[in-house]
Amino acid sequence: MPLTKKALHELADSNEGPALIAHWSAGEATSEYSEGTRIYEWHSHQRGQFYCIESGLVHVHTTHGSWMLPPYRGSWMPPGEMHRVSISGPMTGWGVFIAPRASHCLPDHPCVIGVSELMRALVRHASAWSWETQLNEEQERILAVLLDEMRRAPRESLYLPMPSDRRLLRIAQAVLEQPQDNRNLEDWAAWAGLSARSLSRLFRAETALSFAQWRQQARLSRALEQLAEGEPVATVADAMGYASVSAFVAMFRRSFGQSPGRYFTPQSMPA
Repeated sequence: MPLTKKALHELADSNEGPALIAHWSAGEATSEYSEGTRIYEWHSHQRGQFYCIESGLVHVHTTHGSWMLPPYRGSWMPPGEMHRVSISGPMTGWGVFIAPRASHCLPDHPCVIGVSELMRALVRHASAWSWETQLNEEQERILAVLLDEMRRAPRESLYLPMPSDRRLLRIAQAVLEQPQDNRNLEDWAAWAGLSARSLSRLFRAETALSFAQWRQQARLSRALEQLAEGEPVATVADAMGYASVSAFVAMFRRSFGQSPGRYFTPQSMPA
């Protein structure tokens, strides 16, 4: 049964009703999810939210970091997690809101996960259910399978943790604003009033990544955003500070297992 934006928001902020509420807008050119406001300011939901987009690009911000959600990847947001969302390009997709009583087996932190054909089929089937009545035994079994698929799905390395130290945060914000800046760790440390050793130690302690790893992740996030907006690979490579297109493509392939040109192309997902 189709859901309006208002109805979805009300359901997401209520623990009443069925444990699972599914919504489906994939392929609908007039979907409410591809129209209107492109930025959703800081908010949270009482229910956990899992969402997969099939066109467009979503940038999700949490108090701990951010990530890009390209097509055919899923975003999990635990119940009560504060987040901000911005959307690039026309967006269609599908997902579920899961009551806290049913989501305890899922991660207690936001993450990006791979999406399977079975997961997609289960959500499509569940999107026809009534959101006004409790689930029956058959629907509970379908929910259990979906939760198993989500729990066992591979995690995608699209998350970008942000440091909290003001000096590190200043560097991180500068890198995000100017990803083509190729200053080395020593130069960035001097710019922020740190020793190179302190910068290296603090960055790993606060983000679990080395500075080089974090900068590459930041560049990947910006690159995904530009690629989703239709920028040529050569233009994106230059904007990210890479000396050649081949170097950028090689880095992208190492990170995601495929070239930039194929990353936004549906692989095994049904039409």
